[in-house]
Amino acid sequence: MKKLQAIVLLACCAGFVGCSVDDEFEGPSLNDIYGSFSVMQPLDISNRQVDFSQNETTYLTAVFSKNIAWKVQVKGLNSGGIKEISGFSNYLDVDNTLWNGTVSRLPMMRAELCAVELTFENEPDTLRDTLEVTAGRVNQGLLLSDFENGFPDDWVPFVQSGGNMTFIVQTGANAAQGNKYYDMGGNVDWDWLKGMFDIPASAYGSETFALSSNPGAVYFNTMLYKPTDISNALVLFQFREDDNQDGVYNSTNEDMFSIEVSPDEDGWSLLSVKYEDLVTLVNGAASVDIGNGIREPHKLMQVSVLFLANPNSGYTQSYLDYMIFTENSPLIP
Repeated sequence: MKKLQAIVLLACCAGFVGCSVDDEFEGPSLNDIYGSFSVMQPLDISNRQVDFSQNETTYLTAVFSKNIAWKVQVKGLNSGGIKEISGFSNYLDVDNTLWNGTVSRLPMMRAELCAVELTFENEPDTLRDTLEVTAGRVNQGLLLSDFENGFPDDWVPFVQSGGNMTFIVQTGANAAQGNKYYDMGGNVDWDWLKGMFDIPASAYGSETFALSSNPGAVYFNTMLYKPTDISNALVLFQFREDDNQDGVYNSTNEDMFSIEVSPDEDGWSLLSVKYEDLVTLVNGAASVDIGNGIREPHKLMQVSVLFLANPNSGYTQSYLDYMIFTENSPLIP
């Protein structure tokens, strides 16, 4: 009997020894949870003078004593544009901090000195440095204007004779890109329309804009600015197509697609709309298409920008900057 008990006991022990134990621990390490935090390798920058217009990039390096949630903020000291990168690791390198000049918050980066700040979750440490952007990004697409050379000569403007009317190109740090932007403002108490301008394709050397025929691949992009305490501004973008390609737009049987926006956040915001998502608007409401109803960006012959506000709502204002058509993806500023 004792011999049988011994055999059973040995078998049980063998069972425990023979079972494989998974040595891999799932979840955060004890060092990440309870270990003290320190910077083992100081913050450094791979390219301290970066030319984004030449597709150059830069990245940060550093090593920490444990895995931790971190955030990098790069702020343009002239533009105020901000790039943020965040992650969870015990190091920074090219794989997790590579920067090609895009921004997380407008304005876009320009040639300027930038402040670099690295912070850590639940830790007081803040690491700081600087880098210089020698030139901002050059985006691919059909640029209508960034107003750096003033208001284009071949555009056709109209401005009501109201009060405190601006409708001029301004120069200053308020620009969304570069150093200039278009200021639209005024008080017209008898009409919704405050001012407008037409952008004919002929200003770019042809009867229609040089765009893809695929409306799902074409994006219209621009940047709009809402001043603090202004809430009544409306901006209407109209896209007239020459459906029969006779060189003339006919308002009775050819398409005019539109988008109407009211900036709702203070400061600059990016508007990107896919051409196939444009609609026909009548007094701001979606309506039946006028022409063949087919979105044909390669037949686009004129873009119009109308600045509107309820005539009973008083003074209104908005800025406009950097209008560009892109293909296959919206603008990444």
